[in-house]
Amino acid sequence: MALLQEWRDYAYAEDMQNSKKGEELWRNYFELERGIYEQLLANPEEVVEGTVEGLAEKYEVPLSMMVGFLDGINDSLKEPNPIDTMEKDTQVKLDIDCEKLYYNMVECNAEWLYTLPQWNEILTKERQKELYRKQKDSGTVRNEEPKVGRNEPCPCGSGKKYKHCCGRK
Repeated sequence: MALLQEWRDYAYAEDMQNSKKGEELWRNYFELERGIYEQLLANPEEVVEGTVEGLAEKYEVPLSMMVGFLDGINDSLKEPNPIDTMEKDTQVKLDIDCEKLYYNMVECNAEWLYTLPQWNEILTKERQKELYRKQKDSGTVRNEEPKVGRNEPCPCGSGKKYKHCCGRK
């Protein structure tokens, strides 16, 4: 079985949901994740490469946690890694699209990540606000239909004024 499926089976198992064991797992994961991002964002131009196992050793995290990290960052890379089939000796590359990463962190409500001080060296405060707002607005549904005035032709096509057709109460 591929590492990603093992990670997902474990991390999202029913007995991990709403349990002390699950809370501890995710608290530990988020702490390790934050540490990896602090290192990656300290030098955002560097493209980190290696095997899954090698990256786990480099960042001093368990292999399963590195798999979870690679799953989480994959949508924010310039070139996604083959996460569905990766094994511990699979070569992966972390070529990060910083704006996409910031946007995705906001989308996941990962405040502990998108508020890291390293972002201030990568993106201006204004750009951070733009990306934040863009992401938050992406979930807002707006009714784009213009309002019809009572004396305008009815949009149903009857030829009558709106007030004498569909606008009747």
